[in-house]
Amino acid sequence: MTQTTSAVDVAALVGAAKEQGGPALDRLLELYRNYLRLLARTWLTGAARGKAEPSDLVQETLLRAHQGFVNFRGNGEEELVAWLRQIMARHLVDFVRKLRADRRDVGREQPLDSSLRDKLHDMATSSFSSPSTAIRRREMGVLLADALAQLSSGRREVIVLRNLEEHDWPEIARRMGKSEAAVKKLWARALLALRPLIEESI
Repeated sequence: MTQTTSAVDVAALVGAAKEQGGPALDRLLELYRNYLRLLARTWLTGAARGKAEPSDLVQETLLRAHQGFVNFRGNGEEELVAWLRQIMARHLVDFVRKLRADRRDVGREQPLDSSLRDKLHDMATSSFSSPSTAIRRREMGVLLADALAQLSSGRREVIVLRNLEEHDWPEIARRMGKSEAAVKKLWARALLALRPLIEESI
C-alpha cells in the first residue's frame, strides 16, 4: 500500500535521504507516488496516452529521481515536488520525441503543470473555511493526491474527469458508462467523501 505524507516531517526525511540514501531515500520518494500518478494521468495526452501508462511514467520518474538525487539541492517539500515535476516533464518530452509525435519541450509542459497545480490547490483549500497553518505549509497537490488515492476508483475517476480534466457531463457519462444523473450524483458523493480524507492527511 502506498504511504502518504500524513504526519511526516518532509524536511527531516530530505535530510536523512541526503545523509543516508538507500531506504531513507526510498521512503522519501515513495511519499510522492500518488501525486506523480495524478500528474502523469493529466499530462499523458494524444499519441502518448495510447502508448504509455501513467504507472510507467511514474516508475521512470522515481527511478531517475533516485539515480539523480545527489544533484538535488533543495531542503523542503516545495522544492522536492518541483524537482520531481521537472524530471517527469523531461521524461515525457523524451518519450514523445521517440514516438515522433509533435515536438515538445519542457517549456511547453509548464502551463500544464501550473494549471494542474492551481486546480489541485483550489480543490484542497476549498474543503476548509479557514485553512490552518499546517495546510498552508504543505503542497496542496500532494495532500489532494493522497486523499484521492483513498477513494473508490469510481469516485476518484469522476473527480479527475470533472475537476481536473474539466470534461462536461455528457462526456463524463460516456466515459464512465453511466447516465448523466448517475455521474452527477457520484461526483457529489465523491466530494463529500474527499473532505475528511484531506483533513486526515494534515
